[in-house]
Amino acid sequence: MSDERGASVSVFVAVVVFALLIAAGLVVDGGRQSAAQRAAQVAAADAARAGQDACAAARVAGRAPAPAVCVQAAQARLAAAGMPGLVVLSDPVTVRVETATSVPTVFLSLIGINSLRASGSAEAQLVAR
Repeated sequence: MSDERGASVSVFVAVVVFALLIAAGLVVDGGRQSAAQRAAQVAAADAARAGQDACAAARVAGRAPAPAVCVQAAQARLAAAGMPGLVVLSDPVTVRVETATSVPTVFLSLIGINSLRASGSAEAQLVAR
């Protein structure tokens, strides 16, 4: 009878340890994903502002800026941040930036989740007053 009891306790302990590792994975790896999400969002907002700033002088003066200048400025800011992303001029006065990255997992790799994705997006629009 004591052999059966020891076996059931061992199974219980194994299940509890596994559950604790998964919970730790959700906390640690979830925190890393949250930090990557924030970094992607900040990079997207910064790049959108940089693209808009590069074209602001021409727009305020009433001239049409070269779209390539806006896009290049935003792409340069993304490159400086080390964040991959896409820059689009959605209309003549709006710069839209979308970023995406992934972070490797520490604990969740135990259950086959090797990375977590994070993304960010931002728009900057010149508004003359």
